Amino acid sequence: MEAWRILATILLGVPGILGVLLVIAKARERSGSPATAAVAGLVCATALAVGCVLTLTVLPAAVTWGVAAAIAVGVAVALLVG
Repeated sequence: MEAWRILATILLGVPGILGVLLVIAKARERSGSPATAAVAGLVCATALAVGCVLTLTVLPAAVTWGVAAAIAVGVAVALLVG
């Protein structure tokens, strides 16, 4: 496995985990239900895991770095706004 794939996965995973936590907090705030927050967190964590596996295995370099950058920027903006 190439080193750039591992680095891109790390750069996708770390902000992705923060994004999952943000989604859980927002779902809990809006609905007040722990079950809704758990489902939202599970969906986001699953999507993040699939994205990380695809980054490690099959996605081309341009797509991989684009996805990692988009997730990092999106989470940074969400943290700054919220």
